[in-house]
Amino acid sequence: MHERDPHGVAEDFCMRIFLLAAATAASWPVWAQSSLPPVVVTGNPLRSDEIATPASVLAGTGLVLRRASTLGETLDGLPGVTSTYFGPNANRPVIRGQDGDRIRILSNAATVLDASGLSFDHAVPIDPLIVERIEVLRGPAALLYGGSAIGGVVNAIDNRIPKAPTEGLSGAFEARAGGAAGERSLSALVEGSGGGFAWHADAFGRRSEDLRVPAFEVPIADAESERRRRVVNSAGDAHGGALGGSWFWDRGQLGASVDSYRNDYGIVVEEDIRIRMQRDRLALAGEWRPAAAFVQTLRAQLSRTDYTHREIEGDGSVGTTFRTDGSDGRAEAVHRPVTVGGGQLEGSWGLQFDASSFSALGEEAFVPSTRTRQDAVFALEKWTWGPGGHLTAGVRAERVKVRSEGDRDPAEPQFGPADARSFTPFSASFGAVVNLGKSWQLTSSLASTERAPTSYELYANGVHAATATFERGDPDQRLERGRNADLALAWRSGEHRVRIGVFESRFSNYILLAATGEPDFVDDEGEAVPVFAFTGVRARLRGMEAEGQWRILDGASKVDVEVRVDRVRGSELDTDEPLPRIPPLRAIVGLNIAAGPWTARAEIQHAADQTRVPRYDVPTDGWTLVNLSASYTLRVGRSDALLFARVHNVGDRLAYSATATGTVRPLAPLPGRALLMGVRAAF
Repeated sequence: MHERDPHGVAEDFCMRIFLLAAATAASWPVWAQSSLPPVVVTGNPLRSDEIATPASVLAGTGLVLRRASTLGETLDGLPGVTSTYFGPNANRPVIRGQDGDRIRILSNAATVLDASGLSFDHAVPIDPLIVERIEVLRGPAALLYGGSAIGGVVNAIDNRIPKAPTEGLSGAFEARAGGAAGERSLSALVEGSGGGFAWHADAFGRRSEDLRVPAFEVPIADAESERRRRVVNSAGDAHGGALGGSWFWDRGQLGASVDSYRNDYGIVVEEDIRIRMQRDRLALAGEWRPAAAFVQTLRAQLSRTDYTHREIEGDGSVGTTFRTDGSDGRAEAVHRPVTVGGGQLEGSWGLQFDASSFSALGEEAFVPSTRTRQDAVFALEKWTWGPGGHLTAGVRAERVKVRSEGDRDPAEPQFGPADARSFTPFSASFGAVVNLGKSWQLTSSLASTERAPTSYELYANGVHAATATFERGDPDQRLERGRNADLALAWRSGEHRVRIGVFESRFSNYILLAATGEPDFVDDEGEAVPVFAFTGVRARLRGMEAEGQWRILDGASKVDVEVRVDRVRGSELDTDEPLPRIPPLRAIVGLNIAAGPWTARAEIQHAADQTRVPRYDVPTDGWTLVNLSASYTLRVGRSDALLFARVHNVGDRLAYSATATGTVRPLAPLPGRALLMGVRAAF
């Protein structure tokens, strides 16, 4: 007989509880008419109300209460979304167990050029303080955004290029203080319009101290440990702002913005190193709607980015400088609906390009200077057969060229001679949305995607301090190829809703950074680190996502119960060895209360043990955290104000992130108990 896995028992129990709750909600009477979900612009150029790709949207009060210092922490806890968690300052979203350059980070649907995909300690240069809306696509979105979206997309949306004229002068400000990092932050924006021109100005600043955590033991030399209550060298100081404007006419608009971002923060794995980051960006965007033509809308955008970050040593000297400069552009044409086969056919065709140069100069440069160029053409068509649903199909063809400048000094060989590789990725997708009566909906999607290797997957060759490994690329790396299937059933009636989905991604070539088993590499200072190499393997990721909300009290006061459960399992198919940094089974149960101007939420968040890890990693214990939040809305004159507070980790429980790298996990537990308070006002 086989001994039953205790973690499997726990997973079965959680799933049964969720399905029982979902069935109970589905059996309740209909108290209100079904309402349409919010339109998700990302991955939806046709601006329809329904898309086949699983998506989440954060906006309004929900976004205000969830804001953290990084995009990763802000989104952590949404279905299928976690964070890399390299301390409180450098966290990138993880979607369904995939991170790095498989997750496309966008700003108003434009590429964010930075170095965050190269290393876990490099922050994404977007501060959630100035974001008005965040859209997340779970699953392949390579059709519209290229191979870097093979695992999903996060689009941070603001109004820096105004999308519509406003009436008179308007604005908003938000102030926050507290939290486990002792945050003090302030953001403000002002907008106005007149004579067909609308303008926008914003600014923000955020300062934080070393993160307070429950007491934990930090391993030090000679099998000794040190007890700490703070994450050393995790303080940060970020600020920035933007100016933008748009001209409007009867059938279109044209706008531009310029923004600046600065961030100075500590590296938790190196107690005497700080990163000083700066990013400057110019963006253009426009739309034209011809009066009588087959093409009903033309959209275009163009941006130029100058990104630099320097790693500052304890004595103030610059150890390594990373630079990324580049441009990206996108144009889409949406054609008018035509009748085909008894239904309406509408679609979008487009072009996209990205061109960037990267350099790393200094003692920790483990990748040569490179240039990358990507050109793509794509098409997406949607056929609707009335209220019954719709089908979508699309294709994308790309050409990607990656050039390495090789060794800067032939007398000190590291990367070899100059080299160049060219790739022609091709992606295709098919999706269906079927409305099964008044309240039920079935969605499904199939995708075949290809991703060109990045410069570091091709040419890395050196010690990577953030992960304490020697990383080696493969100049002969092939395209990463995968197929994905998604299936979900949703029920909605008024404020009651349930969605249960399953997915599977299979890769014939999944580019994985894994231990080689070679003897450790010894650097010039006598430090020994393990050798890791980027290697293509056959791999599979499969999982489920379930979420539900049902109203248990509907009157002067409203009470909703919310449940979310997600799980993903990743494996190498040839060896059945687990893929690295896969999040464990998670479950969240929340109680939301609204009474007049008051709202409150109590939440229990649970993560199971993650014992299924590669041979070079260690298991992560599970945890259960309790979080509380409340808000109060009031009107002062002609202004609206929101007062809010939240208490994170009420029980002050010690917890670690299974998606963090092995070097940072023992040094940076999740935040301890802390109160954060703030106010947001709009006029």
